[in-house]
Amino acid sequence: MWQSSPPGSIYDYIRVASFSLGPDGRIDRWSERAAEMLGIPAADAVGKDPVAAFVPHELREQAHRTVAQILDGREWTGLVPYRPRGADREDAPDAGDGGLAEIYVMPSETADGERAAVCLVVDVRALRGIETDLAASQAVFGQSPMGFLLFDTDLRIRRVNERFATVFGGPAAKYRGGGPHDFLPRSEAERLLSALRRVLETGEPVGEMQLVGTVPASASSASAAIPAPTPPELSAPSGAAYASGATGTAYPSAPSGAAYPSKPSGTAYPSAPGGEADRRRWSVSLYRLHGASGRPIGVAALAADVTGRRRAEREAASARRNLALLNEAGARIGNSLDLETTARTLLDVAVPQFCDLASVDLYQGLLAGDEAPPGMADGSAELRRVAFSSAVSDAPLATMACDVPEGEAGPVAVGAVHRYPFNSPCAGALRTAQAQIIPGRENEERAELGAVVHSTLAVPMVARDTVVGLVQFSRTKGSEPFGERDTALAVDLAARAAVCIDNARLYRREHERALILQRSLLPPGDPEAAGLDIACRYLPGTTATEVGGDWFDVIELPGHRTALVVGDVMGRGLRAAVAMGELRTAVRTLALLDMEPAEVLSALDEIARGLGATGGGARTTSRAPRSRSAPPSGARPGSPAEASRCGSGTADLSEVYLATCVYAVYDPVTRRCTFANAGHLPPVMVEEGEDALLLDVPPGMPLGVGGEPFEETEVELPDGALLALYTDGLVESRDHPLDEGLRAFQTALSEAGRPLEDVCDHVLNALDTRHGEDDIALLMARVHGLPKDAVGDWNLAPEARSVSRARELARDQLTDWGLEALVDTTELLVSELVTNALRHGHGEIRLRLLLDRTLVCEVWDADLAQPRRRRARDTDEGGRGLQLVGLLSAGWGSRRTPRGKTVWFELPLPDGDTALPDPADALLSLF
Repeated sequence: MWQSSPPGSIYDYIRVASFSLGPDGRIDRWSERAAEMLGIPAADAVGKDPVAAFVPHELREQAHRTVAQILDGREWTGLVPYRPRGADREDAPDAGDGGLAEIYVMPSETADGERAAVCLVVDVRALRGIETDLAASQAVFGQSPMGFLLFDTDLRIRRVNERFATVFGGPAAKYRGGGPHDFLPRSEAERLLSALRRVLETGEPVGEMQLVGTVPASASSASAAIPAPTPPELSAPSGAAYASGATGTAYPSAPSGAAYPSKPSGTAYPSAPGGEADRRRWSVSLYRLHGASGRPIGVAALAADVTGRRRAEREAASARRNLALLNEAGARIGNSLDLETTARTLLDVAVPQFCDLASVDLYQGLLAGDEAPPGMADGSAELRRVAFSSAVSDAPLATMACDVPEGEAGPVAVGAVHRYPFNSPCAGALRTAQAQIIPGRENEERAELGAVVHSTLAVPMVARDTVVGLVQFSRTKGSEPFGERDTALAVDLAARAAVCIDNARLYRREHERALILQRSLLPPGDPEAAGLDIACRYLPGTTATEVGGDWFDVIELPGHRTALVVGDVMGRGLRAAVAMGELRTAVRTLALLDMEPAEVLSALDEIARGLGATGGGARTTSRAPRSRSAPPSGARPGSPAEASRCGSGTADLSEVYLATCVYAVYDPVTRRCTFANAGHLPPVMVEEGEDALLLDVPPGMPLGVGGEPFEETEVELPDGALLALYTDGLVESRDHPLDEGLRAFQTALSEAGRPLEDVCDHVLNALDTRHGEDDIALLMARVHGLPKDAVGDWNLAPEARSVSRARELARDQLTDWGLEALVDTTELLVSELVTNALRHGHGEIRLRLLLDRTLVCEVWDADLAQPRRRRARDTDEGGRGLQLVGLLSAGWGSRRTPRGKTVWFELPLPDGDTALPDPADALLSLF
């Protein structure tokens, strides 16, 4: 067919030219192609001897013989070196480079019948290049590990290589003339055809196009064995479909950029039916082919199997996602020491990133403080559901059969206590401490079971080799079921949470014990005292311990007197609390001996030094040397801050037992209060209508230092006055120096006209009490004193008739008070004590009756010998007086006074409900 465009044939590549020789052996015809290829115009070639013009000098003799043979009518084919015209010039661009031509000479005749020749010339270099290109093309088609397809301009397959044929089955010639529909599902074939048209029309290549199809099972192993290149990851274009080659049914593909999570949501991709084909994924690159003239001649396609690479990418993405989940769990779980908060945080991490539903059950016995509740070994112990989370429903759902315990009508609610049946998978997980994968049940009798959940992981929570509970992770239909990697991740999450939950459980147990300890070390309820209204507050330094070294106490003493104590052990936490408990017990013991305040502190100092001594508790008798350097700014002399600078300077255990203490004894009859101070802050007194005043009480040395005596100070407290004892945590912190805190405290106390409880609250609100640096103890007492008509006081002569006189005075006084029910008992006991004072003492006798919440009787004499109770024998005529006092009274005792001693007894006031002891029966019981 005639055409005006370039022919586009083989001659475009191999460079063929022609010329002819006349009968004289000279060139008589010279083609334009010869002029172009050899670079010699026709004017320079026609009429010339070809041997003399183009053949090198050393080959001319042989060339002349060959030309002669040709003119004799012989054909000849051979390689002839030639020298382009002008090659002899040194400035020629190809100087020194001769050509090599393959010449095919065919004899011919002229019109006159003379011999001539027609010559065809082929450039050997171009021919060798074509041979190389053909070999390379054959290597691509026959040896490339990638599938290669060549489409013509009609988008029909012109050639495929052996690799492609091996993957899809059959010989390579089978696919010649076919199209994409012959080896791809319909939807994928249409996508490929659309891309081929676009490449053919625009010339723009397409790279890394993702296609999915099926290959015969016999070719699957061969396809999988070929490694795919690793270009940058490109997800399937939007609209790609996973289709079955057998049926043509399409399944939606993952959207562009979609990852493959451990818990994907959406449609799962089914395998080929019957296992006859294997689903594969390819990455296809397309580019347009052009001829030598530049005209498009087709489209080439390179396809690589990336199924393994995509699987590896999914696994890597899953591993990265799991690692991120573990990192999030490590950052969030365990930030709270609350059991329920820790369990909820675990579920917040897991739902919905890892599963759709989850719940946490903990052993009820462990929550109640039992270290080994019965049933833990076989998984039948009671559990309490502490947390539940769901991404599909707000109401609790039963995730499997064992989530509805026996006898229950529905799923377990949060806070409910339940048991798992012994043969259930959950009980098995608790029993073996191994995770269990529980598949969903499609035909479950209960409608709520198996309808939503199709896979559950029951993972025991193991902390310190102890199973503390069970966590369940569930996935609903549409998500992948749990696998081995999911199980390992769930076990890791449960283990992290188990340790944190066990820590929270241990903290709760220690917290409760600390609170019990703290409550046992402080006065129970609201303390009561004769002639005093009491209000007190205690604030721990830190909420983590709830206990510390500060303490206060209100101790009832004989004669309706009251001891007020406030102390501060250096340090805080359980160690300080234990030391405080020991000192508080010692204070109460010494107070009940009715010792003077200075004597109490001296004895307490010896005890503190004994507690703090090392080497098995050996007591140190020498006082530790004091530092000569000035105390820290704001630290008072003798405070724990200064006391910590005393001693050897090493941080040993003895420093824990350094303490400050103020001990005060108030007598409601005289309205006088005696103070002794061991390095503590001075008490504050507020009289009605006056400003608060720091009492001038000598500070003394802290307890545990030793070597210094303690002084006493006696202060008269008028009725209505307010007395405040406190620790340094109330008035001193890093942000508020001691002097500033004391002034603020005095200012807050100046408004003391309100009720005492309100005064305490006002002080705590007005001062900085949330610094958390130290405990705070505050003890307040408002003075009322005993009225004069509640006191009966008489002096008796040291003579026998004073016994009857004492009975009369007691009878009359009780009658005036309306206590006739106590007359007989009081007369009997007063007679016994006055008789003992006459017989065993000397000097003037004093009788005093005090009425407040109880009736107290005191008998004073000038003898220092203390009465001693003994058990009389049946034959003894005496020795039963003090036994009788002990039987009839609520309590009795004796104490030293500056001029002798006082023996006292106490009787409860009649309340109409409790029968008073009969003196006659008590007397007869002694015999």
